[in-house]
Amino acid sequence: MVFDAHNRAFFFYGGACHRGIYDNMSTAVTKVLEGKARIFNRRFLQMCSHYLVEPVACTPGSGWEKGQVEKQVKNIREWLFTPRPRFKDIEELNVWLEEQCIAIGKKRKHPDDKERTIWELFQKEKEALIPVRFIFDGYAERECRVSSTGLVNYDRNHYSASNKVAGQSATVLATADLIQIVKNGEVVGEHIRQFGRGKTIYDPWHYLGILERKPGALRDGAPFKDWDLPSGMKQIQRRLLSRPGGDREFVEILIAARDHGLEITDGACRTALSDKTIRSEVVLNLITRKLDPPPIDPVHTPERLNLSEEPLADCGRYDSLREEVWHATS
Repeated sequence: MVFDAHNRAFFFYGGACHRGIYDNMSTAVTKVLEGKARIFNRRFLQMCSHYLVEPVACTPGSGWEKGQVEKQVKNIREWLFTPRPRFKDIEELNVWLEEQCIAIGKKRKHPDDKERTIWELFQKEKEALIPVRFIFDGYAERECRVSSTGLVNYDRNHYSASNKVAGQSATVLATADLIQIVKNGEVVGEHIRQFGRGKTIYDPWHYLGILERKPGALRDGAPFKDWDLPSGMKQIQRRLLSRPGGDREFVEILIAARDHGLEITDGACRTALSDKTIRSEVVLNLITRKLDPPPIDPVHTPERLNLSEEPLADCGRYDSLREEVWHATS
């Protein structure tokens, strides 16, 4: 979250500051020493080096060193969240907050320079910022073990990984909004980060290898409930699961979707539905025909290469060859 906050702030400001003042937060400061001496977090220092920011820690109990930031935050919180607004997600909230901050800056006078607005002085201060060319690739990294059910635990929630790494160790790379599970340099799981606790986030495609061995799990398995499949595939699934052996047939269709893509598989399912041929072999055949290369245009022979005399089919020539062969006798 600290990395994400810096990335968003410097993008909004249009540059980075030369010096950053931090309130000894544990995500930045590993150990407080005498005076201003601090041992900073290694990854935090990497971010500061990336943006060329000199980190300075506040003296404990010295609120005046923070430039009345806490009071300003209290004021802005009161202006923006009274009454409390509602949003469908965090992204909508962030967009609204940015718009409101700009509106406040353009409307309110600067506390020290009453002749100009906050926004006008902000535009002037931009000239002193350090240009930012690339944002810092900030993430938290942790080694973990993938459970036998293909889940990893991070920040009190569980996320699925490919079943091929079940029971093995893996690395979790967590950003403010994304969770990646990596094994030997390969991403074996990727999810939108969840907040709160006790949530289990499945990607049904991670368990396709299990379905090949146990197709019956498709009916009641937790990863496959509310699977968001295209409408054509969803209709085929309902039809096939209504009859014996249909679960195995639909798993064959899912494997084809994994190998050839959802779009072409859903199109084949729609064709099978319109033709009322609800069988996996029909869907697979339609996919194969769709994947066949287009016919090659015939090559036109130049006039100078055309034969002036067409060869004649004459099998009698072989008889003459046979008669000319002399076989030695003992």
